[in-house]
Amino acid sequence: MSYRVLVTDSLAEEGLELLRSAGDIELVVATKLDFEGLRAALREADGIVIRSGTRLTAEVLADQPRLKVIARAGVGIDNVDVPAATRQGIVVMNTPGGNTVSTAEHTMALLLALSRNVAPACASLKAGKWDRGKYTGNQLGGKTLGIVGLGRVGLAVAKRALAFDMKVVGFDPFLSADRALEQGVESIPRLDLLWDKCDFITLHTPMSEETRHLVNKQAFEKMKPGVRLINCARGGLIDEAALVEALDSGKVAGAAIDVFEPEPPPTDHPLVKHPKVLVTPHLGASTEEAQVSVAVEAARLVIDFLERGQVRFAVNMPALDRAELEDIRLYLDLARRLGMLHAQMNRGVIKSARIRFRGEVAAKNTKMITSAFAAGWLESALEGQVNLVNADILAKERGITIAAETATDPADFGTLIQTEVVTDRKTYEASGTLFGKQFVRLVKLGPYHLDAYLDGTLLVFTHHDVPGLIGFLGTTMGRHGVNIAQMNVGREHPGGEAIGVVNLDSIPSDEALEEVRRHKDILSISLIKLPKAGAVPPWLGN
Repeated sequence: MSYRVLVTDSLAEEGLELLRSAGDIELVVATKLDFEGLRAALREADGIVIRSGTRLTAEVLADQPRLKVIARAGVGIDNVDVPAATRQGIVVMNTPGGNTVSTAEHTMALLLALSRNVAPACASLKAGKWDRGKYTGNQLGGKTLGIVGLGRVGLAVAKRALAFDMKVVGFDPFLSADRALEQGVESIPRLDLLWDKCDFITLHTPMSEETRHLVNKQAFEKMKPGVRLINCARGGLIDEAALVEALDSGKVAGAAIDVFEPEPPPTDHPLVKHPKVLVTPHLGASTEEAQVSVAVEAARLVIDFLERGQVRFAVNMPALDRAELEDIRLYLDLARRLGMLHAQMNRGVIKSARIRFRGEVAAKNTKMITSAFAAGWLESALEGQVNLVNADILAKERGITIAAETATDPADFGTLIQTEVVTDRKTYEASGTLFGKQFVRLVKLGPYHLDAYLDGTLLVFTHHDVPGLIGFLGTTMGRHGVNIAQMNVGREHPGGEAIGVVNLDSIPSDEALEEVRRHKDILSISLIKLPKAGAVPPWLGN
């Protein structure tokens, strides 16, 4: 059987040659297609290989019965509508490892250039000046580098920084402290404890709602005077206005920025124009070797899928038997939401996790349900998408074990999923059940029993069980324009410590949260963002 593969972006010749040499592949290269031309070409294609230039929107992918696979030569898949592809039964794969070395090396290049004032010194000399004293720099040896995000790129940067005799500290709640230490990195349990330890800080975390403006005014206030900042990860991780203010005040001595939001940045962008900022136009993965690597890997992914049915680095739904999927769909959704809840609690560095299945769920595909828990737990923390296919492997790579137990005894519920996450600070427990055939419920959090909806925006707060506190919370939310949809309170005994779970119709402002946090009887608060009721991840389809 012959398969047609379409390539619509510039791809390294090595990748194209691999596709040409595959016996069952007919290669079509068309890099200048408009919307209608792309749709027409896809109707005759079994697979497509793209980079960042081609946008595969829902409109492009609609009614494409022949298309089976999309391979992105690179990590980011922002230009692919993954839910639309999943609904069409199209597998989407990327190449997460191909850019690692190039991005790590570019980070080191910016780190060195920033510390030694390479760019302004070069410009000065080219302008006819010889001003050695003005561009005195700082050596890397003996300095502390803080790495936010210890995935592939972050650890590759750490390895290179250690070779420069730097001390390396890092924050990544999804890499165990022991695994970090094996790589020569001191693990910092909380991000707010990292800022004041570092002479240089580099970012290598994915972009999400949780990481947007991760480096903000409050973070700059905690940093050492004269700190230098590098971002080769994603635009939006830094509050750019706050960075400009920190540069102008002298708190930040310099910054090197390779990524912006949006890209390209406007010509009058304050960071582009700032004298203390070194900028490059998103060059992290722009090396010949990286382009060859991702092209070859993308070609192999397509060939292996079409000729052998092999799926690797899938970012959407794996191949499941439809009957089995329908049977466990609600259990998968419940487990994923429990994982997402754990990921957003105020936690330390993760050591291990345990999931217990009791009652009816114990007779289901608990391995798949465990993977759904891991996917929800990890999806906001890792570069690229996490799903049922790769969640367990990604957890193991980061030194995290997830033990699973089953018991047919249903206890107080017909089915119960109990989850436990152990960190260096404490152990977090959350249990959920199914209500009817379409609702998921949170029935226990820590030692407290309750009955809360596991969807939308949740405000979780521990408090002293005293009169008037619930009224205070409602009044405060109302004053800030936030409506309370549901409220549940759990306690062990009257007058002691208790927990509240409030479902909100909108996300409260920082001011509203701070007002709640300051109340003398509030012990802790966590804002949890979960999918709306009935919403499922792309890998579950509709």
